[in-house]
Amino acid sequence: REGMGWRLLPLLLVVVGVSEGLSTAKTQALFDEAYRPEDSRHFVVGSSSTFTPDASKTFDLSYADGTELKGFNGNDVVQLGNYHGMAPFGVIYSCNSPDFNGVDGILGFGLPKPGGEGRELPRPILWALTDKGAVDSNAQDLLRKFSFFSTDSTAELQLGGYDPATCTDEMQYTPSLSKTDFIVGVTSMTYGKPGAGEKRTELLQFENPSGGEYLPAIMDSGTSCLVIPGDTLGGRLKNSPFDDFTNLWDEGTSFWVTVGGKTFEIPYSSWFLQETKQTCVQPAPAGMQGLLIGDVFFREYMVEFDMMDEGRPIIGIAKLNKEYTPVTTAELGMYKLHQAPRQKLQLLKGEETMYSAEHSERLDQVDQVPIFNKKGTQYFM
Repeated sequence: REGMGWRLLPLLLVVVGVSEGLSTAKTQALFDEAYRPEDSRHFVVGSSSTFTPDASKTFDLSYADGTELKGFNGNDVVQLGNYHGMAPFGVIYSCNSPDFNGVDGILGFGLPKPGGEGRELPRPILWALTDKGAVDSNAQDLLRKFSFFSTDSTAELQLGGYDPATCTDEMQYTPSLSKTDFIVGVTSMTYGKPGAGEKRTELLQFENPSGGEYLPAIMDSGTSCLVIPGDTLGGRLKNSPFDDFTNLWDEGTSFWVTVGGKTFEIPYSSWFLQETKQTCVQPAPAGMQGLLIGDVFFREYMVEFDMMDEGRPIIGIAKLNKEYTPVTTAELGMYKLHQAPRQKLQLLKGEETMYSAEHSERLDQVDQVPIFNKKGTQYFM
């Protein structure tokens, strides 16, 4: 665990044929079913003439749900949408989680980790492909940013920016609160029935508020649900937000999340999964000092992750156009992209505001990559 108690995956991982789990007893104690390596298609090292291992660099990743992954680094030609190049990735040889049953690997789009951890982990795929001088890469001119949204059955990854047709309003931007994670400051989260005159309950009731309080929230498409505090965070709050939500739970209700002075609604149709009849709202694990904003948000908003600056990344949010049809094959387009107002954002110290996009006449490439959404909880491409 690190940061807020969760480890976000920034890299590309694949499964190889040699697979050893934890001891059976320990695995069964953690999960209801066993990991079945035979269900996955493995990366066959011998079938590639360009693969080179780097066994001196190893990783041992642990997750809040008990998942453990072990492996080493390798390099090979990786293709993503219409882009390709020689890139590093992690080769998993040990896994204990049934979440990997039928899964061939993980594609992560996080930020490079600092220090020793960053030197041991593979460089994130989007960074590796866009690095100047990257071997056999056609992504040298691709802007180092990506966008993502989801529907009930599909999703779409957009590399290099976003297609304006996917949004119904203007993108609003705020700088991340971290150099190494996509984190925004949430100043308010209310819950209740939509509509004028309906009562909404504040779920983030800060102790001794002075007006500048917020909780850090990780924007993570790799997390299925909305994850909120299940206690008072050591006295920072007067209440337990998850307990209040549980007591107030009702059909047809919404969450309203305020970031940078802008409020974004997460309706019932997004956080209640009709196919599985599950409430996709969870209490945060012990020790986590904030929130996780997962796929329930990406079903309502197009979110852009801009990593063009050497300092903090920039996060953009715009209302999703529900009339937009996600692509079924990778498509490369040219758009006059609306850009983040970098000079304004560089002056911000924290979470205090969001700024609208600045219009640009420059044409930039955006690669739109189709994704299959499995039961609203897993994305495959």
